[in-house]
Amino acid sequence: MGTPSLSPWAVLVLTLVLGGLWVPCVLSRQPNFIVILADDVGWGDLGANWAETKETPHLDQLAAEGTRFVDFHSAASTCSPSRASLLTGRLGLRNGVTHNFAISSLGGLPLNETTLAEVLRGAGYSTGAIGKWHLGHHGLHHPNSRGKGCASGDSWGPCGHLDPTDPLTCLSGFDFYFGIPYSHDMGCTDNPGYDLPPCPPCPRHGTAARVARKDCYTEVALPLFENVTIVQQPVELGSLARRYVEEAARFIQRASDSGRPFFLYLALAHMHVPLSPPLPPAPGRGVYGASLSQMDELVGRIKELADSLGRGSTLLWFTGDNGPWAQKCELAGRLGPFVGAWQRQRGGSSAKQTTWEGGHRVPALVYWPGRVPAGRTSRALLSVLDIFPTLVALAGAALPPNRRFDGLDVSPVLFGRSDVGHKVLLHPNSGAAGKVGEIEVLRLAQYKAFYTTGGATACDGSTGPAERHQPPLIFNLDRDIQEQEPLDVASREYQAVLPAISRAYARALQDIAADNVSVADYSQDPAAIPCCNVQHVGCRCHGAHGALGSSWDPHVEKKTPRLCL
Repeated sequence: MGTPSLSPWAVLVLTLVLGGLWVPCVLSRQPNFIVILADDVGWGDLGANWAETKETPHLDQLAAEGTRFVDFHSAASTCSPSRASLLTGRLGLRNGVTHNFAISSLGGLPLNETTLAEVLRGAGYSTGAIGKWHLGHHGLHHPNSRGKGCASGDSWGPCGHLDPTDPLTCLSGFDFYFGIPYSHDMGCTDNPGYDLPPCPPCPRHGTAARVARKDCYTEVALPLFENVTIVQQPVELGSLARRYVEEAARFIQRASDSGRPFFLYLALAHMHVPLSPPLPPAPGRGVYGASLSQMDELVGRIKELADSLGRGSTLLWFTGDNGPWAQKCELAGRLGPFVGAWQRQRGGSSAKQTTWEGGHRVPALVYWPGRVPAGRTSRALLSVLDIFPTLVALAGAALPPNRRFDGLDVSPVLFGRSDVGHKVLLHPNSGAAGKVGEIEVLRLAQYKAFYTTGGATACDGSTGPAERHQPPLIFNLDRDIQEQEPLDVASREYQAVLPAISRAYARALQDIAADNVSVADYSQDPAAIPCCNVQHVGCRCHGAHGALGSSWDPHVEKKTPRLCL
């Protein structure tokens, strides 16, 4: 697979900034933030984590120049809940997002939840989201919108724009958005990416009706948005990585020209299933390895952009939304040592959608020259949940009131002054077993307790049965990172740790029950599916590759942003 290449414009920008001819105007000491979230990336997909991986030289260099976190976890083991937790600092039982949204979803991340973008805008930041959203795309749930009542008391920070259709509604989403509204396999394309089973290309005008294939979206093309406008449908997957880099460069330039600090949330399409590559995979690496190289090159380009802004001006945080999608066999990522052996012996996968380490332990790197120590490895117990409160603190802002947070301000850990993270970390059910979103697994220091176990669909098609455990299974991860042999319930170690686990579990559930929690709308309507042109087969846009674009269909309110005065 080839690597993304920059456009002539982007090459010019990089030439100027790297050559020192373009010096951004900096009017504030607030740092810039870039958060890169990979999709379904395995802990072992980083060479710095797993010696067998050879495809990530740029990420490995990032680890060498920053700090690597080896006990870092996603907040859920599937897409929408993990992303909602990153942007709110709250678990799904609090923010309402407990499972994935569909292409026809009417709702999304509840509008009364305050996102990291809203808080940082209130602190003077330009905010941009590039890539996969998957937190609701219809109406006010679109990433540009996130509408809420200006006078309701629920709003936080200054109003971004007023909704012209309702002067009492404040649009508090990201200032800029470019990307796809959900996963890149949730719509057909003309040149489909790799998948198991393979999916057909989009239908064209006059094409005879085909038999629908399970797990393939065959009738509606995948859209690409720039703000609220569909600029391409179907998406050209082979150019997506390059376009993300270009749009990131443009956003950073605009923010720098304005003299404001920026927050860029870059949610990659990699590694979910490999995108359609522009070149055949290199011998011996396979399709997944080639796709991993493409992601690595993209991250390297983003690091160059960050470095161009001046030493120490930009914090870059790389991590993943959950573990590999084992059901995709050779198209899935590498778990490293976190194989969930106890579950594998009983069938099913122990990766994505599960509460085994392979489902939620993800790679994490933080790079901030002069602030975050280089070449350091931290074993602090950290989470995607910590990104929200940490960046809010570093920006000099305050957390939103009237709600509780699961994340911590871990800036002392980032700066190397501490290696202490969470004492207790909760792992919600994410589809393999138990009611989605419920907490039935928790971590206390080196101990991990399971009140419910289960395996997701594995490469061989097997699924591990859900099992309840009372008393819980308890693993000592310091001795058993493969989660192979739970402690003997009669052992002194088990009897010594069980009371502390029981107390921590009870306190966590009581804290959530007493919180100001939200409820997401998971209802669906075909009218909510993004469609560039309802008159065309597959919602195909006019023009070559959909270049003319179109404002979204009339089922979604048109937005003409207006300053809130």
